[in-house]
Amino acid sequence: MSYNPIMVWLLYSPLHGMLSKFMMVLNYTGRKSGKHYQLPVGYKKTDGTLLTISLKKRTWWRNMRGGTSVTVHLQGRDINAIAEVVEDDNQVEQGLRDFIGGNPRDARMFGIKVETDGSLNLESLKRAVKERVIVRTILQ
Repeated sequence: MSYNPIMVWLLYSPLHGMLSKFMMVLNYTGRKSGKHYQLPVGYKKTDGTLLTISLKKRTWWRNMRGGTSVTVHLQGRDINAIAEVVEDDNQVEQGLRDFIGGNPRDARMFGIKVETDGSLNLESLKRAVKERVIVRTILQ
């Protein structure tokens, strides 16, 4: 089963260069269903780890709780990895800060306001933290 098959196709195609600097395909098996899933997700690489941010109301990330083996299709290559969910508010906040990395456009993507001095608005950051989880993928 695939979410957004056009995006998956593009990321596996020779045209992947247009998107693969910030998008990858996460291949995983559902814990309850045993089905194989291919999910195109955004990512940010920090310290050899890939960070993906998901809304809590989505359910796909629950398959990563406790850590699970996955394969990512990243920049034209399949790579084995371990994906784990981060739900602790302090760690989610740090993950959001790492993902945003000072880019106001990325902050707005998560509903986080940027102050005139470039800092993140704390109220909107706290709201974003409550609505999201981080999936941390460690390449092997």
